[in-house]
Amino acid sequence: MQLFAFGINHNTAPLNIREQVTFNENTMEHALHDLVGNHAVKEAAIVSTCNRTEIYCNTDKPDAAIHWLTKFHHLLERELDPYLYRLPREQAVKHAFRVASGLDSMVLGEPQILGQMKNAIKSAQNAGTLGLLLHKLFQHTFFVAKEVRTSTEIGACSVSMAAAAARLAERIFGDISEQNVLFIGAGEMIELCASHFVARRPKRITVANRTTERAEALARRFNARAIPLSELPEQLALHDIVVTCTASPLPILGKGMLERATKIRKHRPIFIVDLAVPRDVELEVSELDDVFLYYVDDLADIVKEGLDSRLSAVAQAETIIETNVIDFMRWLATRELVPTIRALRDQAERFRRHELTRAQKLLAKGENPEKILESLSNGLTNKFLHLPSSMLNHAADDERDKLVELINRLYQLHYPQ
Repeated sequence: MQLFAFGINHNTAPLNIREQVTFNENTMEHALHDLVGNHAVKEAAIVSTCNRTEIYCNTDKPDAAIHWLTKFHHLLERELDPYLYRLPREQAVKHAFRVASGLDSMVLGEPQILGQMKNAIKSAQNAGTLGLLLHKLFQHTFFVAKEVRTSTEIGACSVSMAAAAARLAERIFGDISEQNVLFIGAGEMIELCASHFVARRPKRITVANRTTERAEALARRFNARAIPLSELPEQLALHDIVVTCTASPLPILGKGMLERATKIRKHRPIFIVDLAVPRDVELEVSELDDVFLYYVDDLADIVKEGLDSRLSAVAQAETIIETNVIDFMRWLATRELVPTIRALRDQAERFRRHELTRAQKLLAKGENPEKILESLSNGLTNKFLHLPSSMLNHAADDERDKLVELINRLYQLHYPQ
């Protein structure tokens, strides 16, 4: 079993790089099948969020897996290589534990990543690409994350991306109770954002989504109204605050649409938070004077608020993680011994069957059963001891002492005094 993880995240790659290697729900299963079906990868799971794209796999050819990622996204390896981290064996285990525990997040201790990792494993299970190694890894990963969150204060006072969006809106508008808020998308992140904005009692809330049914379900929860994405060009100018997070591979809000909206608004400012990766809002929109546009990486300073109170918990969390990495690697080492143990038992079984068949033939001839039993036991003893005895007799001087020590340990030999 060759565990290997690789990928990029908010610490190693800027947003314009991360958005080029994302996987959405529609492409995930196809990607997993393609990776495991056509390459030297036995198992695979993909974690893809706004802050990271990581691939965990069982492979003895890690370079082939990395090549697949760049080829799948139509990139050159040299374009991605400066941002890529490669994590073999225990490094991959430790990384998975840290990510699930919130230690590797932009928001230290944030809980959303654990759910995102569980979704990634569910996708791998559905695609049939989760085998013994990754199943055990992530089973242990979720156990560690739970232990870290229940035994430390890592999640205390954390400011989520959703809360950061609401705080930033307050800094710009002061009181947002007189503002109209538009949410684009109906996924988990938008749901979290909506809960934070609703608590501040905005004047009106609208939810726009490609699937109207999902928009209506979310709108009912927050006493909002739902609209299809096709109505965005007409509805955009009616809103002061826009929070968008969809899985669209292409921008939803372009510079032209925002220019028309600001003219209708007579240049009253629009505040936009784009939490999507790839981005929902064209970069050129940031050139408009009346639009305050913030992408996911722009919220980094706000989400660090309250960090000091959580830093003391990091050392505790790291200790828990280190202990569990040792436990997992011990399990992995025992699994790697399985082929040797199986081969040893198979050889012993061949010896047993050979001597048993010989004894049965002698019994059939009517020979003395006591002599046959004696011969059977002698035959087994000689076969089991022939190879180690031969190794000792033919060992070179520089390895004989080591073989003697090893055989003493294997057979727990005790010499007469």
